[in-house]
Amino acid sequence: MTQSMTGFATRRGQFEAQSWVWDMRSVNGKGLDLRLRVPDWIDGLEAQLRAVMSKRLNRGNVSLTLKISREAGADTPMRINPAALASALAMLAEVEAKAMDIGVTLAQASQADILSLRGVMEQANDADDTAPLLAALIADFDDLLSDLLVMRANEGRALQSVILDQLDQIEALVQDATAAADARRNVAAATLRDNVTKLMQAADTLDENRIAQELALLAVKADVTEELDRLRAHVSAARTLVAADAPMGRKLDFLMQEFMREANTLCAKAQAAALTRVGLDLKTVIDQMREQVQNVE
Repeated sequence: MTQSMTGFATRRGQFEAQSWVWDMRSVNGKGLDLRLRVPDWIDGLEAQLRAVMSKRLNRGNVSLTLKISREAGADTPMRINPAALASALAMLAEVEAKAMDIGVTLAQASQADILSLRGVMEQANDADDTAPLLAALIADFDDLLSDLLVMRANEGRALQSVILDQLDQIEALVQDATAAADARRNVAAATLRDNVTKLMQAADTLDENRIAQELALLAVKADVTEELDRLRAHVSAARTLVAADAPMGRKLDFLMQEFMREANTLCAKAQAAALTRVGLDLKTVIDQMREQVQNVE
C-alpha cells in the first residue's frame, strides 16, 4: 500500500504531577529529517525518541514538539542555575563598566532583578529521578507515532487512487499518440513521395542513392515507435511500484523523469499538430503526477 509522507498527530498524557502535550508533523522530504524539541532535563529522552522514529519511518521531514508542565497545586521546587547566574552577573558587570567609562551612573540591580532574568531560576526537575517519567513518555509516544502512521496511510490510499487514475490517463494518451502517429505516417509518406518526384523531375543531376539515404535518415528521426513503447513500459513499471508493499517514492520519482523524457522526445519528433497536442497533454498529466509522487514515502 502506498504511504504518504504527510501526516499530523497530537496527544496528551499525564504521569503523577506531570502532564504533557505532543505535537508531531510530517511533510515530504528527500530523506528522513528528524527535528525534535523536547525537554533536555529528562536523560535519554531525545535519543530514545530518535531511535523509535528511525525504525518506523523511512522518509519525510518530521518535527516533534513535547511540552511538559506540572499540574496546578503541585509543588514546583525552584533552584538557581549557576551557569546562567554567572553569565548574568558578568553581563551586568560589563554594562556597569561601560557606563562608568562614559560617566553614566546606573541604579544598583537588586537580587530580585537578577533572579527575574531568564534562565537564572529554573525548576529543579533534574533533582528527581526522571526514569519513571521517561518510561511513561516513551510508552505514550508509541501511540502518538501510530496515530501519525495511520494518517500517513490514509493519505497514501488517496495518493494511490490519484496516481492510478493518472496512469490510466497516460495509457489512454499513449494510445491516442499511436493512432496519431499512424495517421501522420500515411500522410507524410504521400507528401514526401510527391516532393521527391517533383525534385527528381526538376533536377537530373541528383544522386538517387544519396536521396534514399537522406529519406531513410528522416524516417528514423521522425519515428516515435520507440518512445511510445517506452511510455507503455513506464506505465507498467509504475503500476508495479504503486502496488508494492514497500517504500517506493524514490523509484517513482526517478520514473517520472523518464516519463517526461519520452514525452519531450515525442513532442520534438511530432511534425504533426494532432501528435503535438497529444504530446503536450501527456506532459501535463505527467507533471501533475510528478507533484503527487513527491509526497509518496
